[in-house]
Amino acid sequence: MPIYRDKERGCFVFEFDRRIDGARVRARKRLPKTWNQARADEFDREQSAKLYAQANGLKTESRLIDDAVALYLTERVPNLKSGMNTARELALIEPFYRGRPMSALADVCKAISIKGSKGKKPLAPATIRARIRYLTAACRWAWKNHAYGDSDPAARVMTPTVQNERQLYLSRAQMLAVAKATKNKMARMAVRIAFYSGMRLDEIRRAKLRDGMWHLSVTKNGKPRVVPVHPKVAVCARRFKAPARITIQVNVRKAFQAVGLEGAHFHDLRHSAASAMVNSGVDLYTVGAVLGHMDPRSTARYSHLATGTLAEAVGKIGQKNPPAKLRRVA
Repeated sequence: MPIYRDKERGCFVFEFDRRIDGARVRARKRLPKTWNQARADEFDREQSAKLYAQANGLKTESRLIDDAVALYLTERVPNLKSGMNTARELALIEPFYRGRPMSALADVCKAISIKGSKGKKPLAPATIRARIRYLTAACRWAWKNHAYGDSDPAARVMTPTVQNERQLYLSRAQMLAVAKATKNKMARMAVRIAFYSGMRLDEIRRAKLRDGMWHLSVTKNGKPRVVPVHPKVAVCARRFKAPARITIQVNVRKAFQAVGLEGAHFHDLRHSAASAMVNSGVDLYTVGAVLGHMDPRSTARYSHLATGTLAEAVGKIGQKNPPAKLRRVA
């Protein structure tokens, strides 16, 4: 039987090995760990039929991008934190992919890159890229989980380059000024906590205080994390009661405006925490561990901030190494 369970990996595996009209046809795919036996058997039937059809030279049904999006909206989007936004963005670009086959995904995304939307107002490159990524995610979901197409439909998709890295890093004095200008008491505490922990806003609201540590069971990368409590916010940590997200955002935005930091966002406090650590000599690996980065490239964006460390390293060029002291061995 093509389906078997890999106990070591904890998932089902589809393995097809047949001789059809004298030709050997082989295929192998690890299925998602969340799939049960019934879902795996359904995939087996669909994929086996497709492989037999291909081997016999029969045409496979051309799937539409509309169908892939519909599956994605039904099965995946409800489980996403930003699901409502994803559905809204996919609806806005629906005229581009309506009635188009999966094989035309690259052309559809190219049209979105050029025109941005069917409206007259030009869109920012970051918005265009986000919409393309939502669409490719939907198509890849249908390809992986429902055998839509013979290969990755997003393989030829090109997305616009976006230079949107933020360069706003608050000093401690600026952070304190923002906290002082924040009218809501809990929002004021959240400002201080963000600066001294590097946690995201939602993480601050969900974090559980235990044994002098913030414990995060759910994070952006899906893995739990523990963040030590800085002594300067120990009192805030004990007294903080998370208000609504919008309450913190509105109050902090007004505080930024009051101190002359127009355009600053709450998330800039997380970047400021990273900046403070890097410039204090903390290595990027440790900074990434504090921030919860899975990919070192996420932390590498702060490497240019280590001016003090770089100056110290350059200053050592050409220095004579002092002779090592000899120790008398008894």
